[in-house]
This record gives sequence, structure tokens and C-alpha cells, in this order.
Amino acid sequence: MITAAQRSQVLIVAAAALGYFVDLYDIVIFGVVRVASLAELGLTGDESTRWGITLLNLQMIGMLFGGFAWGVVGDRMGRRFALLATITLYSLANLANALVTSVEQYAVLRLLAGIGLAGELGAGVTLIAELLPRHRRGYGTTIIAFLGLLGALTASFSGDLLPWRATYALGGGMGLAVLALRWAVLQESPMFEQQQARGGGRARLLLTQPRLALRFVAVTAVGVPIWYASALFVNFAPEFGRALGFSAPLAVADVLRWQSVGLALGSALSGVISEALRSRKRVIGACLALMAALTSALLLTPGLSASGYCLLMFAMGLAQGYWTVFLGTGAEQFGTNVRATVSTSVPNLVRAATVPVTLALGALSPSLGLIPATLAIGAVVFVLAALALLSLRETYGIELDYAET
Repeated sequence: MITAAQRSQVLIVAAAALGYFVDLYDIVIFGVVRVASLAELGLTGDESTRWGITLLNLQMIGMLFGGFAWGVVGDRMGRRFALLATITLYSLANLANALVTSVEQYAVLRLLAGIGLAGELGAGVTLIAELLPRHRRGYGTTIIAFLGLLGALTASFSGDLLPWRATYALGGGMGLAVLALRWAVLQESPMFEQQQARGGGRARLLLTQPRLALRFVAVTAVGVPIWYASALFVNFAPEFGRALGFSAPLAVADVLRWQSVGLALGSALSGVISEALRSRKRVIGACLALMAALTSALLLTPGLSASGYCLLMFAMGLAQGYWTVFLGTGAEQFGTNVRATVSTSVPNLVRAATVPVTLALGALSPSLGLIPATLAIGAVVFVLAALALLSLRETYGIELDYAET
């Protein structure tokens, strides 16, 4: 028979997971409606592409800034407060996005939405990691990641079925509904409350202690390949379709749909396999190797068709599913007094890697070409991720109730 404590844990996991569903819907919906929304605002051709990159980067810069800010908030004011505040900000920003009349307004709102979206995932993972028993926390993270990636899949369908303004209104409305659920069911982490009694958060340790700073950088590097693939092969699928010589245009929504199905399955599988193997690092290492192989296949296979591109992106999504294990690993690598800062900032640093990746692509493509430039950037990304993974400790099942000093 389920106890009251277990029922409470189930509701909290559901509230965190549904929030990440909306979070990832809102993150990827811009890529789906980019062309249609900018066309309605009067931008086409190269101008549309330039503004598309700018708006995407503004969203990611907002997430980078917000990742640090909400992490500090989570370590000082609580995981519950951070989860309520972030969903409020990005839900209102996306509702406003449905009403824009100029690309400048669009830019401001993507920045604000990015700041709000930044706090969602890390605060949720931190709260779940600290509330659930150590032998169940991997499953909690898996549920969060799985539902979140279904949010990306939902975005791919809504972008096809709804006008672009309606897709933003839908995201904002879903966010406010989850906010109401959170007010009712969320409770604060006992580990956080105990740490507050001992002296509170110590985010500055990440800057002042070299061993912690290096570990923080290493954790971030491990996750960058996930968003390297998403930022390039999904958001700029039309450009890659032309470079690969496809006879028909390659639509972002189609590619995103295939990738999202793979991601949802991969996120569930990686979490379950990690629990079965009692290892985080072995699962991440295998997925990195598979992603590197798929990147080469995607860009170098002779005569690749649009359907082949989509199938390879499904496989890429399966490999990218190590995001689930990556999130848990980030939370488990650090003590309670900096955990929310790490868990919130690391995923957003990974997402913000979209900025240097796209800027590097823009700088290298004119001289090297789109395909060679993408391969060169990928080589750097995957080598750094592999080296970083080797430097991290295995954290499966370790005790989390400790502080960094």
C-alpha cells in the first residue's frame, strides 16, 4: 500500500516533470516556427537566417545568465521558490510572444523567456535528487527527462497544426497550469533546510576553489555534444538539406519529430540502463561514441536522402538520451550547499554552447563549406567531452547529504 510520503513524492516528481515538459516545448518551439514567424514579421532569405541565429542566441544567452542566477536563488531561497518563480516568468514571456508586432519585440521576449526557462530543469532535478531515496533518484530523473522530451515532440506537432502565435500561447497556458499544480503539491527539500541551518548556500566556492571549478567545467563539457547536434542538425535542417543536395526541402518540424521520438526513448533507456549497470559514466561514454559515429554518417554518407537524414536523427536522439544520466551526474558531483547552482547552471551552459557553436559555424562555413565546418567543430566538441568524462568520478548511489568546503 502506498504511504502518504510516497504519494507526496509521486506528486512532486509529476509537478517537476510536467514543468520540464513545458520547458522543453518552449525551448524548441522557436526553431519550429522560426521561418513562419519571421516571414510574417517581414523577413525572408538571408535576413531571416541572420535574425533567426540572433533570436536563438538571445534565448540561449538568457538561459546562460538565468542558469547562474536561478542556481544561486535555489541555493539561498530554496528549490521550491526557484521552481515557482521560473515557470511564472517564462510562461508570461511566451504568452506575450504570441502578440509581437516587430522582430525587436520578439528579441526581447526570447531573452526574457530564456532567463525564465533557465531555472526549470536544474531546480527540479535538485529537488528530486534530494527528496527521493538514493536507489530511486535515477528513476525520478528519468521521468523528468522523458516527459520533457515529449514536450519537444509536442512542439513539433503544434508547429505543424497551429498558427505560430497559437503555439506560443499554448506554451504559456500550459506553464501557468503547471504553476497552479506546483503551488498545491511542492514541498521544500529537507537537505536544503538542514543546510540553511548550517550556513546556507556557497555558490562562490565554484569560483574560488580550483578543484570545484575544474569539476564544474568538466561536467559542462560532457553535455555539450547533445546541444551541438540539436542546434545544428535540427534548427538548421533546411540549410543542411540544401548542402547535402536533397531534391525536396528539409523541414525543421519533420526532423525535430524524429529526433524527439528518439530522445524520449533514449532518455528512458539511458536512465534504466544506468540503474541496471549501477554506473553513470559507462552509459555516457557509450552514447558519446555513438553520437560521434552518427555525426559522420549524417554528413558523409553518399546519396543520403531526406528520409535517411530523419532516420539518422532518430538514432541521434536515442544517443542524445544520455541527457537523463548527465543531469543526475551533475547533481551528484557536488555538495548540497552548491548543488542547485550546479544543477541549474550546467544544463544552461550546455544549451548556451549553441552560441559559440553557431558563431563558429558562421565563421568557418564561408571558407570551408558547411559540411567540413560542422565536422571540424564536432571533432573539438566530442574530444573535449571524452576527456572531461574520464576526469569525473562515478557517482551512482553515493550519499548526497554533504557540503562542499
